[in-house]
Parts: sequence; C-alpha cells; structure tokens
Amino acid sequence: MAKEKSKKKASDALTHIDAKGEARMVDVSAKPDTERVAVAEGRVVMTRKTLDLIVKGNAAKGDVLGTARVAGIMAAKRTSELIPLCHPLALSKVTLDITLDTKLPGCRVRATVKVKGPTGVEMEALTAVSVACLTIYDMVKAVERGIQIEAIRLVEKKGGKSGHYLADY
Repeated sequence: MAKEKSKKKASDALTHIDAKGEARMVDVSAKPDTERVAVAEGRVVMTRKTLDLIVKGNAAKGDVLGTARVAGIMAAKRTSELIPLCHPLALSKVTLDITLDTKLPGCRVRATVKVKGPTGVEMEALTAVSVACLTIYDMVKAVERGIQIEAIRLVEKKGGKSGHYLADY
C-alpha cells in the first residue's frame, strides 16, 4: 500500500470524465504554477547471458543502455502525443538511470521528471520508464525473446494540491 504524505486524500472522482461520462482534458488554467517532481521505476528481467552481452557492450544493435536512456528522455517529452488527455508540458528536467542487477538478472530503470507548471508529471515519468524498458527489449530481442518487462510504477510524486506521495517498497 502507498503512503500519502499529504493530509489531503485523493478524490474518488475520475477527473478525465465529465458529467455525461465522456472523456475530457482537465482544465488546469486556474491552477498555480508550482514545482512538481515525479519518479517512476520498472525492471527488465532477462537471462544472465543476455545481461552479460549488455555489460560487455556486445549487443548487435549497439549501446543498449545509452540508447534506452535517450529513448526514455525523448518519450517523456512527447507524452502528450501518446497519452490522449495529457497536457503538453515544458519539462525542466528528465533524468533516466539504468542500473544493472545481477540478482534479477536484468536492468532497473528509474526516471525522474521535473516541471514548474499547473499539472503534475507522473505520466511523463511512467512513459519514460516504459519506453526505456521497451528499448532495452528491442536492443536485445534477437538473442532472447522471453525478456520480461515488469513492475512499472510511480515511486514518488511531489508538488501540487495533492501533496507528497511515496510508494511503499
């Protein structure tokens, strides 16, 4: 279960559905610009042999981690083109960290996205992680088709009316 650091509870109402039950983009024009940060994570699980190819830099398509990092950053910037009701945002910062984990075996992907604006960046962080994980898969699928992408989730959110959210581990 997640911890809500804020005293305010999340609303039970779906904000992207109007009174008629139709999809709508939320009007954020009256909301103040505040600094907002979101952190998301995910995992790409593979065999040790495939992980070794990534570590040694021997993947046929090239630099797996560098390519995935750039793909995740690009995806965060284009989230509103992919998720229909997301607002286009001028992101202040996107970082994408990929760590190799021999215990999985595989890669742990973590994105941090920051903006100063009237709406949050959770979707941008989740999109960055998702696309980075998909890119890792794409880069090594020729040697292993059974790779699993899993546990993509929001880890932390700061800023805005709803306050601070921190997921339990």
